[in-house]
Amino acid sequence: MPDDANFLDITLLGKEYRVACPPDQRAALLEAAAYVDGKMRDIAEKTKSNLAERIAVMAALNIAHEHLSANQNSSAGHQKIESEIGLDMDAVRRRICHMETELEAVLKP
Repeated sequence: MPDDANFLDITLLGKEYRVACPPDQRAALLEAAAYVDGKMRDIAEKTKSNLAERIAVMAALNIAHEHLSANQNSSAGHQKIESEIGLDMDAVRRRICHMETELEAVLKP
């Protein structure tokens, strides 16, 4: 039998699932499972659906949309800050690449 310390039982929409999980990631996985379970319950309640597969797909799409929107908002925020302070990230990246090239040339045996 596999080592039970590397597995975690979680519950999503009333169904139990055993998933592989390193011991140091248990808290994070439990938090993620609680979040997904909450999303699934919200969708089940709003749609009056009891089809677990449909609820899971809708929850996955909603969570992916939240994640992508947050990333997009973060990127827009970074661009705003760069604009406000007059920072040209492309120029910074080019300068770093140039510096790396110069360092590699100096450090070559």
